[in-house]
Amino acid sequence: MNLPFPWKHPDQSEIFTDYDPETEPALVEAAIPEAFDLVESYWVDKGRSLVCILLNRHIGQNEYHLMEPALSPFEYELLERLHEDLRDTLILSDDEMIRERKRVLIERMNGLIREYGVQIDPISRRKIEYYILRNFIGWSRLEGLMKDPDIEDISCDGTNIPLFLYHRRFKNIRTNLSFSEVELNSLGISLAQRSGKHVSIGTPVVDATLPDGSRLQLTFGKEVSTRGTSFTIRKFRAEPFTPVELLDLGTFSPEELAYFWMSIENNKSLLFIGGTASGKTSSLNAVSLFIPPLAKVVSIEDTREITLFHENWIASVTRDTIAGEASTSISMFDLLKAAMRQRPEFILVGEVRGAEAQTLFQAMNTGHTTFSTMHAGGVDAAIHRLENEPLNVPRNMVQALDVVSVQALIYRGTERVRRCQEVVEIAGIDPGSGNLRVNTVFTYDAIHDVMRYSGRSLVYGRIMEMRGWTQARLEEEINERIHILRAMQEQKITDYRKVSHIFHLYAINRNTVMESIDTLSRLFS
Repeated sequence: MNLPFPWKHPDQSEIFTDYDPETEPALVEAAIPEAFDLVESYWVDKGRSLVCILLNRHIGQNEYHLMEPALSPFEYELLERLHEDLRDTLILSDDEMIRERKRVLIERMNGLIREYGVQIDPISRRKIEYYILRNFIGWSRLEGLMKDPDIEDISCDGTNIPLFLYHRRFKNIRTNLSFSEVELNSLGISLAQRSGKHVSIGTPVVDATLPDGSRLQLTFGKEVSTRGTSFTIRKFRAEPFTPVELLDLGTFSPEELAYFWMSIENNKSLLFIGGTASGKTSSLNAVSLFIPPLAKVVSIEDTREITLFHENWIASVTRDTIAGEASTSISMFDLLKAAMRQRPEFILVGEVRGAEAQTLFQAMNTGHTTFSTMHAGGVDAAIHRLENEPLNVPRNMVQALDVVSVQALIYRGTERVRRCQEVVEIAGIDPGSGNLRVNTVFTYDAIHDVMRYSGRSLVYGRIMEMRGWTQARLEEEINERIHILRAMQEQKITDYRKVSHIFHLYAINRNTVMESIDTLSRLFS
């Protein structure tokens, strides 16, 4: 490689300062291709990574274009050389191991540039910094997509096929990104390794959790996917949804959330069911904030999805047999047996898809309060799935379940929204027919977009009986919780730490919360 510029020692500021989009020029300009019209643009990394939503006039559909710094031929050649040399020599000293990775990497990069004896202008240096950090520390060409908070799903269907996204506002949308076979195989291996999993021709299917909490499903090569390596990344918010946010979104009504609050306080088991992307896990995470502050919680999952703001929580995950090592697999049932010896008050079992459903209902039938999610279109479909292959849960065990919440992703006009369709209680087995009896507590009125209370609740009846409350006392308790939820909504208290603080404080000293109900922010000072 012939690099034409003379050597120039960079200033110390070039070594130690981060890119500042407020004082330095943007490294990206929106270049709109012909036959496209700009619909919207926004930064995912200000100054360095720009998203443009473009209307393709030929097909009348929007496309998602990720725009990154453009490199000149010299900049590209220098970046390739730096990437190769850094990869071969990046062995960290003990002092560097405890320092910020980004700073160490940039210092090494600047040291190599000095060794090459080349002079580059500040903008070129910033562009190269961006790609070095993106490729070594970030997610390579997926970096912008992983940083975009509006993206829920990233889907790669195979070699040289554009990536597709599910965008919170623009829904299913095609991107301008695609990968060659070599790039895609390399990316697949990298994603698996960063998830702590192994992928190969021998074990081509991987379900894993990425370091940021996103869920990864990967098929490697052409063993099981004929179009080449494919993957789907289901992104989760950095901060989980709170009940107040679900109230704002219209997923639940205050009455429904108060019902879940009362149910969880009184150790009732819940199951959230629905189709893909219907909000099952988000709802489970949200209502888990109602768990009393000091209660011991154990979660059991095969792929990590549950996120709790709870200190007394053991998060357990299954393990497959490690290839080439004398190791044993750890199943959900193994984790349940371990959990029983940990004296949990609440057991959260991740989505049940197979025989692990028996784990869930065995936990319920041993007297533990259990929450979980399952794919099913309705209560009847859920019961049918539970009682048949491959779940095989006996009917007399199903009646240990108290509450089923049916979630759905529906249309309101042209907008797709998540709504709770109904909340149903399992009332036991009919002695005459042997069928399960159910009681519908809340139903969704699609015309008026409201949830309606049927006026009948077995759970409320059992709570009254257990606590010795009158009907008037029960209504007082329910209304007080509805009042708190509405006050939090009106005062825009949605941060999960603050929301959780209020719920925990209410469990410890409700008078403190009720005295500050008009200005709940005083509770954080």
